Formats: sequence, C-alpha cells, structure tokens
Amino acid sequence: MLPANRKKLAAIVVLLLTGLALGLWWWRVPVPGVGIVLPRDTYTPRRQVFRPHRGQIFDRKDSLLASTGPRYLLLLPQRKWLDSARLNRLLGWPDSAFEYRARDLRRRELPAQLALTAAEADTLRRHRRTWPGLTVREYSARNYTVHIAAPVLGYAYNNAQPFLYQAQRLARGRFYRLRNGGLETYYNALLTGHRGAYHPLVDVLNQRHGTWAADTVYQPGQDLHLSLDTELQAYAERIMGERKGYIVALEPATGEILCYVSAPTYDPAVLTASGRGRERGALLLNPDMPLLNRPALQANPPGSVFKLVNAAVALQLGAITPLAAFRCDQSLINCVHEHPSARNLTQALKYSCNPYFYRVLQAVVEQIPDSLAQPVDTCAVRHQNLAAWARQLKSFGLDTLLGVDLPREQPGFVPLPAYYDHRYGRCGWTYRTIYSLSIGQGEINLTGLQTANVLAIVANRGWYVTPHFVRAVGSSGVPLPRFQVKHHTLVDSANFAALIPGMVAALGHGGTAELASLADVGISVAGKTGTVQNDEGDDHATFAGFAPANQPRIVVAVYIENAGFGGLSAAPCAALLMEKYLRGKIAPKRKRWENWLRCGNLAEQGH
Repeated sequence: MLPANRKKLAAIVVLLLTGLALGLWWWRVPVPGVGIVLPRDTYTPRRQVFRPHRGQIFDRKDSLLASTGPRYLLLLPQRKWLDSARLNRLLGWPDSAFEYRARDLRRRELPAQLALTAAEADTLRRHRRTWPGLTVREYSARNYTVHIAAPVLGYAYNNAQPFLYQAQRLARGRFYRLRNGGLETYYNALLTGHRGAYHPLVDVLNQRHGTWAADTVYQPGQDLHLSLDTELQAYAERIMGERKGYIVALEPATGEILCYVSAPTYDPAVLTASGRGRERGALLLNPDMPLLNRPALQANPPGSVFKLVNAAVALQLGAITPLAAFRCDQSLINCVHEHPSARNLTQALKYSCNPYFYRVLQAVVEQIPDSLAQPVDTCAVRHQNLAAWARQLKSFGLDTLLGVDLPREQPGFVPLPAYYDHRYGRCGWTYRTIYSLSIGQGEINLTGLQTANVLAIVANRGWYVTPHFVRAVGSSGVPLPRFQVKHHTLVDSANFAALIPGMVAALGHGGTAELASLADVGISVAGKTGTVQNDEGDDHATFAGFAPANQPRIVVAVYIENAGFGGLSAAPCAALLMEKYLRGKIAPKRKRWENWLRCGNLAEQGH
C-alpha cells in the first residue's frame, strides 16, 4: 500500500475511535461495585417463564386420587400394512388384541391412536429400528388412581376435549357438557395456578437492572384435600350396583361430604383417556343417564322425609305442640299401612301417619291469627300463612342454591302463594288444593344435597355448614372461608329436639324403618323413611337419617328409583353405610343384605 493511502487510513481510524470514545463518555453507565464503565446498549432483555404443575387431589386420608403425569400414545400408520400378530407378541398382548383395540379408530381419528402403558412405550422405543412406521408420542394428562367418585372428581375441559367433541355430535351433548365438570372444573383456577413471566434487563456480568416489560407473578397449582372417604365411597357404589338413584353422606358438624354416589356409576378416566371413545358413546346414549349428577342436579319430591320439616315449622309457628293428637282418618288422605292412631308427634313420626301430617300442615295454612275477631277462612290468611311456611323453609337452604363446591347445582323448588295464584287464581285454591305438600309430594322438590342438609340441620338442632368436598386447599389446612360459616334456621333448637324421639322410634319395633336398626351393635339411629309416588312405574324409595342419634357423626340420605317402600330398601342401605363408617365392618346378620340391595329389597328376600 502507498504511504499516502496509509496516512489517510490512519486518519480515518483515529476519527472513528475518537467518535466512539465521545459516545461512550456521553452514554456511560457505571457497573456497581466495579470501576468499569459500559454503554447502556449492552443491557440484554431476557424472559424467564415458570409454568406451574397442576395440583393433585387427595382423599380425607391423604391417599392420592388424581394427579398430572405422562401418558403415551401409539400413532398408527395410515393405509399401511402392519404385522399385528408380531406387534402383539412384542408388547405381550393376547392374540387379536391389537385388532380389537384398533377396530374403529381408523374411521374416526386421524391419525389412529392407541393408549400405551409406560412399559409398552419403552418397549417400542427400544425396538424403533425394527418398527420404523410406528411413533410413540408422550404427553402430559390427568391420571386417576381410583375408579370411583366420577361426578365428584369430574374433569378439566382441556383434558376432556375428545369427550366434549363427541358429546357435541350426539343428541344429549350439550346437556352433559354443562353438568359434569366436578371438582376439576370448580377448582380449576386453584389447581392450575398461574404461569409467571419475568422480564429482567441484565448486563454482561448477569446483574439485573430493572425490567423491560411488566412481570406476571408465578403461582403454583394448589393441591386439594377432600373430605371424601374412598373406602366408604367404593362400598356405597358397590351396594347401589346398576340401580338409579343417589347416596349422600356427610359429617353434620362440619358439612364435609363423606360419600357421594350418583348411580349408575362409571370410571372417571373414561372421559379423559384416549382410546375409550366407544365407552364414552355408551355413556352418552345410555337411557339411564349415568352422566347425570343426580344429587346436585335432579330435584325430586322428597316424600315422607319432608314430614320432619313440616313438623318443625308447625312447632315454630305455634300451629301444633309435640303432644298434638290426630286420628288416622283415611278419608282425608290414604295411609300406606295400618297402625294405631298417633297420640303425639313421636308416634306420628314412628308410624309415618299421612292423615296426621295432613292435619299438621292444615293447622299451619288455615291458622287464624288471634287479632281477627271472627275465625274466617280468607284468601289473605291462606296467603299469609303459606308465605310464612315458605319463609321458614328458605332458612333450611331450600328453594335456593346451597353453594356446594360443584358446578351447575340446582336450587330445588318450594311453591309460594304467587305460584298457586298464577295457576288457580288468587282465591281459586284452598288447602285441599295443596295438601300433598304435607307428605312431601306435589310441587315441592329437593335435591339429594338439600335432603342430606335438612337431616344435618336436625342433627345439629337448627344450624348447618354448607356441604362441601374440599376440607383443605393447599397447605392451609382449611377449606374456603364460606365453608367455615354456620347458617342458622328460623326454627328454635327445642323444636328440632322434639323430632328426635319419633325418629329414633321409627327404627324401633313397629316403626317404618325397623329393618335399619343398629341396636344390636350398640348404635342408636334416628331417621325417617319415605315412599315417593311415581305415576310412570314403581314408587321410589327414600330414607334420611343420622347416627349416633344423640351425638351425630354421620348423616346419610338415600334415594333409589323404582324400589318401592323406603323401609325395605333405602333404609337398610343407609344402615349399612352408617355401620361401615362408624364400626369399619358389617355385622354377619346384615352381610347378606349387600347383594340383595343391588337388585331388589329385603321383602323380596324374606329379610
């Protein structure tokens, strides 16, 4: 290079270095603790993302029920011959197992997929060179360790997309999609947690200098500790078998639900597991509607169990006293069995006398206030008295949502005067129009959760805690705040105490629930049977009670569709659950009931 050109190049380099030095001086940034000056442009924006793991679900004894873990799928090649017999031998499957599992998949899924165990997936990975057309895909999904309590556990929507897609294509798709989310849906935000994203500015020494974007706080997924007793739950589901109905058992002092059966039952994994589309279709099209969450969504007439509520309200309103006597006048209403006339409330509950409770509600509805100079039966009096009756019922949590921690709970129904005014006209109805309410029939409707809660109120002598499944969220050791509040009814405790002798007598000699007595093992049970009239087939059997009678630890409500008299099916079923929970075992004399109740009642077996 020529000397002149070298001089020019040197001059240019000097000018560039001078300009760079001036720029660094102008934009200089001192590094803390170090005597180095760095330009501001050397800060590097970074993004750190923390994804929470979905919380686990445990039962009341801290046994794992549901967790998120790896699952494996075998992706089958399309339109390509596969040596299925050789594949069966490789995976240790029986002959023709592959053909059976993949029979309908090719028509419905692209690509066709088969669920694998971890061991099977590992086997295929080790032999992938000899099976180049097969692909094993690993993904994260919800795994259930039990095959019970499906309506309780439910599903998260992102885990149940195959089921929801299948449900949308069928006639009842929308119906089921809205009503089966369970705890996975109700507590989804707590279980999922919140992804955290942090945006630091760091220098060359990896020291932080503020942020370049707004941060989002990381929140881990919370575990749920349920009040559910899985041993009692499995036992209850086995007793119900394939029958239709429900069982709700709870702890009255805390409102914790111990057992919750909606029958027919099904495996909770069916709705989220891959390759079980045929089973999901069968559930969706089953005329018995196993996916219907009966205790929370289906409101039915409660039958004679409702006599407890009418009696307590009548006592509170001063319409009767515990010593009130009414003869069994079957010209007013039929009584399903013969018995002596009830000389007091205790005997009326023991015999479940329909005419007696006809008179009880009549005394409420047609009660004439002392302020009236003449005892005249007017429309205004009936309206006022029925409204007072309904106001008392609302304090029991009826005709409203209890607020249980399940989605889509229904409120039941309590008829108000306005309902009858709309139907019959303001003065077009009398007590004879609505007398069926006295025995829990007619327009009154309660859900299974409400029925169990009514018995918890009686057991607690006038108060309840909202029934709930989750006894502790995360490491807090307590449920949500609203499940720690006592709700008091408008009925005094003394009026509930007046019901207990009759409820205990119902399980004694000559009572309607005599078969359900646990006196032989030293357990005193208080309860009430019911037989719900059904115009489309056999009557429905119901029973609700608690034990021990004086210091209740468990409330059980049973409703079995088309099972006839409650004392021959629902009451013995409840007794078995009480004995199982309180003693941990069943007495030999009642052991044979377990299979009988799956398909009939004790009368058919000669008990």
